[in-house]
Amino acid sequence: AMEGGIDDVGCGVLFGLNLYKYDFVGLLMHAEHLEAVFGVGPHTISVPRVRTADDIDPDEFDNGISDEIFQKIVAVLRIAVPYTGMIISTRETQQTREKVLELGISQLSGGSRTSVGGYAEDETENSSQFDVSDNRTLDEVVGWLLDLGHIPSFCTACYREGRTGDRFMALCKSKQIQNCCHPNALMTLKEYLVDYASPATRELGLELIKKELCSIPREKVRDIVVERLEKIENGERDFRF
Repeated sequence: AMEGGIDDVGCGVLFGLNLYKYDFVGLLMHAEHLEAVFGVGPHTISVPRVRTADDIDPDEFDNGISDEIFQKIVAVLRIAVPYTGMIISTRETQQTREKVLELGISQLSGGSRTSVGGYAEDETENSSQFDVSDNRTLDEVVGWLLDLGHIPSFCTACYREGRTGDRFMALCKSKQIQNCCHPNALMTLKEYLVDYASPATRELGLELIKKELCSIPREKVRDIVVERLEKIENGERDFRF
């Protein structure tokens, strides 16, 4: 893909199909290879495990991994590839997701449906690709993250501003990306709170935004964010750094 001109890629393996040690080392070597050849490692790394699905029983797979091994994989990936976004899906339970959030996961899904057309119509029995373990709504997931002290971000600014490939990697490795990520997270969260959140989630989110504004280091940026948050409250949308 990168030889063909795509400058931004993600990696991941479905743990449980093969020996996890082999797949894990292969994943790390893949990331190392991309950096060595293209100067750009994976933008994201996903860590799915084999789950129950139609005609599939995970217990029949000899290479399944325990929660403890799964958590170690997440922790070592975070240390080995510190710049990457790490993704966990609703394949995993709330308890597992909460644990790996502490170990390095930075992106997760909520309210997921895994069947073709699942967001347009109700899923039927045996129509999904696999069984979802975390069945909470998106609002429940957002409220849960707020309760844990995280900032739920809906930001897609880097892709839309062309901050991909070597541009993204340079910002990420120098930690300058935080100057974009933090204010963008607060603004996109505010949009969600105004447009979709339940009253309880909205209250939690507004309180967190108020607190987080104080931690924006540059006064000029902070003033811009405050101004834009007021505009979002009044109906304007799609602000980003």
